[in-house]
Amino acid sequence: MGPQRVLIVCTSHDRLGSTGKATGLWLEELAVPYWVLRDAGYEVDVVSMAGGRVPLDPRSTDESDRPAAVERFLADRTAADAIASTRRLADIAPDAYAAIFLPGGHGAMWDFAADEQLARAVAAAYDDGRIVAAVCHGPAGLVGAVRADGKALVGARRVTSFTNHEEAEVGLTDAVPFLLESRLRELGAIFECAHAFSPYVVRDGNLVTGQNPQSSRAVAEAVVAVLAEHRPHDSASAAREAGLSVRADMRTGPASQASRR
Repeated sequence: MGPQRVLIVCTSHDRLGSTGKATGLWLEELAVPYWVLRDAGYEVDVVSMAGGRVPLDPRSTDESDRPAAVERFLADRTAADAIASTRRLADIAPDAYAAIFLPGGHGAMWDFAADEQLARAVAAAYDDGRIVAAVCHGPAGLVGAVRADGKALVGARRVTSFTNHEEAEVGLTDAVPFLLESRLRELGAIFECAHAFSPYVVRDGNLVTGQNPQSSRAVAEAVVAVLAEHRPHDSASAAREAGLSVRADMRTGPASQASRR
């Protein structure tokens, strides 16, 4: 049997609402998990909502302050090619993957939240006991997902995401179509967070979420830890893992610096 495969789904939306400013994927939130997973021996496939080149938020590629993982990603031909020409989510079989990972970037607030294909893929993975992970604005891809019991995927589940306070701090409260923290709470999620721009990760069963870009590594490491558990995928085990009780909580300490977002 070959290595387990992880699917990373990226936004294809490139405009920040009515501001006209460029947005898209926040590259750190892809690059860090990409390397954590690849270095741990997992195969990683990158797709996007619309296919083609993944739009990058220009602030996330600022040469004056690039994280090492971003530098490594851009310098690696295979990695760079992975976002230069992607397949559409609709053209692949998400159920072939052990985990689905949703990086953010403000673009995700538009196309992740509105896409029924993504909602179905995420819900199916969750119900199967496979891993669903998302970081920062990536949890926008969870808001439309409905479990097999007809309830919102995030309902009564412990989650985190980019917070209302962080959105205000970066001055984009009025630019986004909705506030992600508020929407998750409205759907019945048990929302948790740390101080603004501090790394914070929550795992509830096979659902792993991170608060902000600073959480990217901890989210990816949590996914690796869950994959390493080699959980059986029979229906009884999946039901236990998807239960209401807390299975694990993974947190890290404060970040050394605030995000530029």
